[in-house]
Amino acid sequence: MDLTRRLTTRPTEERASVSPLELFFDLVFVFALTRVTDLIADDPSGRTLLHGVLVMAVLWWSWVGYSWLANLVRADEGAVRVVMLAAMSAMFIVALTIPEAFDDLPGGLDGPVVFAVGYFVVRVLHILIFLVISRDDPQLRGQVMRFVPSMFIGTTFLLIASQLTGPWQTVMWFLALAGDYLGTLVGGTGWRLRSVSHFAERHGLIVIVALGESIVSIGIGVASLPITWAIIVASLLGLAVSSLLWWAYFDVTSLMVEHAFEESAGDRRIRIAQRCYSYAHLPMVIGIVMLSLGLKKILYYVGDDNHHRLTDPLQGWPLVTLYGGAALYLAALVYFKLYGAGSLSLIRTATVVVLFALIPVAWHLPALVTLGLLTVVLLALIAYEMLRYAERRRRIRH
Repeated sequence: MDLTRRLTTRPTEERASVSPLELFFDLVFVFALTRVTDLIADDPSGRTLLHGVLVMAVLWWSWVGYSWLANLVRADEGAVRVVMLAAMSAMFIVALTIPEAFDDLPGGLDGPVVFAVGYFVVRVLHILIFLVISRDDPQLRGQVMRFVPSMFIGTTFLLIASQLTGPWQTVMWFLALAGDYLGTLVGGTGWRLRSVSHFAERHGLIVIVALGESIVSIGIGVASLPITWAIIVASLLGLAVSSLLWWAYFDVTSLMVEHAFEESAGDRRIRIAQRCYSYAHLPMVIGIVMLSLGLKKILYYVGDDNHHRLTDPLQGWPLVTLYGGAALYLAALVYFKLYGAGSLSLIRTATVVVLFALIPVAWHLPALVTLGLLTVVLLALIAYEMLRYAERRRRIRH
């Protein structure tokens, strides 16, 4: 009887905050983000960038499942605690295997197979605990059962991909993600949410986690180099870019969508949860990871006198990821705000266009000037919004 009591689950309260165990779980996701950045940075090319995005999409869907789980039952109570720790262990192995997710390295186990099996374990644990907590809820149990095929499709194609190389391997990855993402999208809206504030906070924290990784990339880029004025200036500009992206999410936008989320009900609430949080936050995180790569390269350019001069431009994929990452992040925020709160931000849409248009210009500018230009564009966006919507901003925040 004592064991049964210890393994029971406890519902998440309506105004619950994110638990310490969920934050602990996210540390593995932080580590995975750094591994993805390293994967792309080692050989920045279209191929490695595509691989990094595919890996991020797989990792994200693993994380999303547990964000829905912890919104229904307390992550730090009973059997859920055990499952969270077990899933965290499996995800850590997946993160360790990221450099071998596509190409197995000599020696040791088969990297792509270990990656696929680790992902399978994470997903199976998620399904099993959902079956446990839905035992007295026929509607939720039916929704979980409709979700099961998409999980098996995704993991099956990943296992097939682990036995292939080249284009067909990439095709299998796309099919795996299609099974997961499209299967969930068409699988219905019979899911449950107990706490809107918890769900919004959970996704806001993961944005902070990703932005924190961008700051880490700034430091890693010059960790072994002697400090110079160029490094100081570039570091402060990089930190300013991360801070402005933080501002773009947390100052008003996240509050607007959360208020609309609170006021919604039924299928509309589940759709906001799916489209604004589970789906729209993925391109935000991918955008931040891409930005991190560009910041890491710029710091290396301005700090390494032996290989680069201050007048050298940042070109190729690092430049594309620097501006394109910021643009992707803002574009996801435009959709987030439009679907969630019914408000289209024309100035942010215009900024996305401007950032892509500036890539050919920045191609010929010194790397430090390129970073400064990005900072100016983002600063102009935030300053305009603060002045143009001052009264509306005050009402939403207070």
